[in-house]
Amino acid sequence: MMATVAQNKTVEVNGRVYRAPRQPTAVICFDGCDPRYISHGLSAGLFPNISKVISQGFYTIADAAMPTFTNPNNMSIVAGAPPIVHGISGNYYLDKKTGKEVMITDASLVSSGTVLAGLADAGVRVAAITAKDKLRKMLGSGLKGICFSSEKANEATLAENGIENVEALVGRKTPGMYSPDLSLFVLDAGIKLLEQKKADLFYLSLSDMVQHSAGPGEELADQFNRDVDQRVGRLMELGAVVGIVADHGMTDKCTPDGEPQVVFLEKMLNEQFGPGSVRVICPITDPFVKHHGALGSFVRVYATGKTSPETLMDAAARIPGVALVLDGKSASERYEMPIEREGDFIAIGDTYTAIGSRPDEHDLSGLNGHKLRSHGGLSEQPVPFMVSKPLNKEYQAIVAARRLRNFDIFDFALNGPA
Repeated sequence: MMATVAQNKTVEVNGRVYRAPRQPTAVICFDGCDPRYISHGLSAGLFPNISKVISQGFYTIADAAMPTFTNPNNMSIVAGAPPIVHGISGNYYLDKKTGKEVMITDASLVSSGTVLAGLADAGVRVAAITAKDKLRKMLGSGLKGICFSSEKANEATLAENGIENVEALVGRKTPGMYSPDLSLFVLDAGIKLLEQKKADLFYLSLSDMVQHSAGPGEELADQFNRDVDQRVGRLMELGAVVGIVADHGMTDKCTPDGEPQVVFLEKMLNEQFGPGSVRVICPITDPFVKHHGALGSFVRVYATGKTSPETLMDAAARIPGVALVLDGKSASERYEMPIEREGDFIAIGDTYTAIGSRPDEHDLSGLNGHKLRSHGGLSEQPVPFMVSKPLNKEYQAIVAARRLRNFDIFDFALNGPA
């Protein structure tokens, strides 16, 4: 068993106390892993190792942070707190001061510490590896350790990433953006670092390309889940406590005949109230839009004309497929999101509906015959949550007292094992 430098230390991060790992600990963000992938995988025999995690350790369904997108939830996981604490509530936002639309690709808006940085400062050797480079700087905010993405593994340097020659470490070339190997490379890099005893605490964040493309039972998803499971088994063979959680679920956003079911909210409201009445911002927008066309089930809406936000909200709420409309203040309070990046109001789609702005802003040609599968709404809040060790009595009591959040995972993986 590998001892850590800071074996007996604890750190406080965002109001929680975390114990330095007593043995190697790897938290995997299984991006887009709806609980239905787990239930299907267990019944179909895809998960011999994950089934051991569940039978020998702990498994439940937890709630992701809102909106159920990649950036807010990865940051919530590493901060152990909701977006109102760490400041990231989307992949993309409208800067109210400048009126400019901004894609979040760095840590400039991160407003809290992280479990990774806190434990690294205490002497724990930390490695944060992410599939998508857009996340790297956020996850590595304040982190003195290894932090790189598989997307740009060939560009990693000691000065920037705490590691070099990553391709040689893993034994293959940097994967393509839309390859399942973008995620598998993350896991293999973590395994190599563990084998070489280069880190004690790992955060391994995958991509949801496969889940956007294939549902439970489809061969692409089944093979990917087999591959992930094999790597989970290897981490456990190496003596790691393994925590697995998802940043969000995934749902078909389609009509019964399989066609994309989309409310183009900006177009509809501007047609009703006049050109320039509203601007709709889709926080799912990021550099990886091919597989979802920048369409999710949560948008922020800004009144940019003479029509009042209240009138626009009432009209939006009457549109079929729109499940919930809330003013920005209420949305911030209910879903624990930073008010400074809220719109005049938000709109959330129902289970099978995505919400966009205008058709010309969403290119669905990249679906290549796949159904539109996406996330962002309340339907994608439930996520799998598991730890490969049984829980002590204190953490059993927590489970009995409340529904868990996905950002409880580091607490449970580090402090929860019996």
